[in-house]
Amino acid sequence: MSEFDLIQRYFTRATPGAVLGVGDDAALLKLSDGMELAVSTDMLVSGTHFFPDADPMLLGHKTLAVNLSDLAAMGATPRWATLALSLPEVKESWLDKFSQGFFSLAEQYGVELVGGDTTRGPLNLCVTILGEVPKGKALRREGAKAGDDIWVSGTLGEAALALAHLQSKIKLNQVKFATCAARLHQPLPRIALGRALSGIANSAIDISDGLLADLGHILERSKVGAELNYTAIRGVRVDGGGEDIVQRCVLAGGDDYELCFTAPSANRDAIQNISVTLALPLTLIGKITKEPGCILRNADDSLMQIKEQGYDHFG
Repeated sequence: MSEFDLIQRYFTRATPGAVLGVGDDAALLKLSDGMELAVSTDMLVSGTHFFPDADPMLLGHKTLAVNLSDLAAMGATPRWATLALSLPEVKESWLDKFSQGFFSLAEQYGVELVGGDTTRGPLNLCVTILGEVPKGKALRREGAKAGDDIWVSGTLGEAALALAHLQSKIKLNQVKFATCAARLHQPLPRIALGRALSGIANSAIDISDGLLADLGHILERSKVGAELNYTAIRGVRVDGGGEDIVQRCVLAGGDDYELCFTAPSANRDAIQNISVTLALPLTLIGKITKEPGCILRNADDSLMQIKEQGYDHFG
């Protein structure tokens, strides 16, 4: 099968939302009136971001989901994507399942695949996602203000705990592992939450490298600090020990793809209403402070020692 046959069979779909989609030297896109373009790129590398024998359908889902999560953090609506694949071989059964997983999620969020590339090489998957956000309304990392509440969505640490189980660092029962593995392999981008937070949150980021690491980006860009309450964080819990590993997964494990955001305390009722509307837990975990740095406290108000901040490819 040639490169162009591969693209035509597995990755060419109708793109009514684009002026021109797959098949030319470049796609042609037209923004809606009053909108700005939000663009993000993520690469998934075999052996670094996923196991070489990963289920291709789940991998297709995750390849797009991690990019959608970036748009969620900006409060943007996803519209288009490009996909670049480096493949060690043309394996039609793998491509069929991968494309099914990719397009199933794409259709759920109204994303059209409008271009990309394929080449022979080690298995690498790279998506560029493009979306729209009303002019001047994008959520940014730099907007946090002293006195803001700090919130997180969902439950943290489940994906990292599934990975710890697969690496034999902890032993989960079958039911718990199934729940955590779903979070690792099929993350749910919080697009609706990001859009709902427009005009309510001052800053936001998606949690991909770990809560402390990603919150740290907000603190750095906003030139502020934070004080967190560990017991308030809605994190994964397990029975039978392993508390050190669980704590690391909650605070620094990564792959959660939840949103961390800050907002004035006056907006608490509005945020709780969003939580009810979306049937999504939103948890108040701390405060933004003027002093730089991040302080983490136990239930008794004592300081916790932070051993790990989060994932760093070159750390």
